[in-house]
Amino acid sequence: MEKPADNHHPIEETIRRRWSPRAFAETPVHNADLCSLFEAARWAASSMNEQPWVYIAATREDVETFEMLAGVLVPANYSWAKNASALALSIAKKTFSRDGSENPVARHDVGAASAQLTLQAMTLGLFVHQMGGFDKEKARDIFQIPDDYEPVTVLAIGYPGISETLPENLREREHAPRVRKSLPEFVFRGEWAKSASFLED
Repeated sequence: MEKPADNHHPIEETIRRRWSPRAFAETPVHNADLCSLFEAARWAASSMNEQPWVYIAATREDVETFEMLAGVLVPANYSWAKNASALALSIAKKTFSRDGSENPVARHDVGAASAQLTLQAMTLGLFVHQMGGFDKEKARDIFQIPDDYEPVTVLAIGYPGISETLPENLREREHAPRVRKSLPEFVFRGEWAKSASFLED
């Protein structure tokens, strides 16, 4: 199923086609493709080149770890994410390694890494759905995550499936149009909420 963006300005086709499905096929993902996804994350930009990201990841073939990852999801997400070919938990290191001071942009940088992972997935015919709906403390306990690290999102990874396999309420959301704010709503100039001058052309 495709849901390309209704973009108002030219963008790369990979970005245009990116969306977050809930219906996933049972087709396994090749290990080499998964390595490519995390290689893309590896080369994301980060403050002071800290690279504050860690991922705990498993395919369905790694039954134990996969079930541990699925088990931290809230029920609504578990209902469909358990069908993905792979799951990953993104984690941010909250302090700089060089001196232990707070890294205020750690979560931003982890988000950048996950965004690159997601776009790399699209080039391989894979889709990624990131979820904030999971139990962070349960994840911290199960995976023995140190205090200096913070769970950020769980990512479902796989090939798109058939929406009819989803519960009815999720099926409707799967087919709902994608909606975004217009550029003037979030690209400002010197005065708050006043759209940037280059948008006026």
